[in-house]
Amino acid sequence: MKSPISEIFSSIQGEGTLIGRRQIFVRFSGCNLDCKYCDTLNSKDKNFGGLLTTTDVVNKIDELMTPDLHSISFTGGEPTLYPEFINEVISKINTKNSKIKSLLETNGSLYREINLLNGIDYASVDIKLPEHFNTINTDIFENELKSIELLIRKKVSVYCKLVVLPSTRIDDVEDIVIRLSEIITDNSVPLIIQPSSPIVHWKGKEKKVLELSETCGKYVEVLTIPQVHKCIGLD
Repeated sequence: MKSPISEIFSSIQGEGTLIGRRQIFVRFSGCNLDCKYCDTLNSKDKNFGGLLTTTDVVNKIDELMTPDLHSISFTGGEPTLYPEFINEVISKINTKNSKIKSLLETNGSLYREINLLNGIDYASVDIKLPEHFNTINTDIFENELKSIELLIRKKVSVYCKLVVLPSTRIDDVEDIVIRLSEIITDNSVPLIIQPSSPIVHWKGKEKKVLELSETCGKYVEVLTIPQVHKCIGLD
């Protein structure tokens, strides 16, 4: 079994609730969406990088292990395009080592593929706004909601991530968070507001971040976290 992988590297998680954790990132190539703010443009192309076997990936993970390793991040691109591959990697890792936790970083639009995944401990679901695309597709958000419900049922520790731009409309965010709150009834799934990078774009508009947090806080548990790894010059 082979899948297109753009890179495998060790770094610090700079987003979400696992911020500051040392992780090994397995970045898949290919994505089913085309977001305006994408910061890994090469990984959108399924032909970028190379085709690797699950053994290749596990061997590279072994090479990159450090004493402070917390978990493996399956990211992209869109990793849920390759559920069987991820399952096999996790199985092989757990056969060779004591249990290493795993994080799925996904756009959440492929809920059927997410249902095929096994052994995921954490999941970051990237909630999309209409402004993130040139063409509006209302099915994306509905599928993200289905994915969140699936992950909760699978006992995965889930958080949602919402990338906001200086141009983001607070009304658009509130509409989406209201829908989120209908399936997250116990504050078990926090929402991470992630101001888009570079942060310099927010100069003079900092108060809008507070307004967004206040709006979301009416309905769900909310945190505001920028891309910290970029602040310290890491991939």
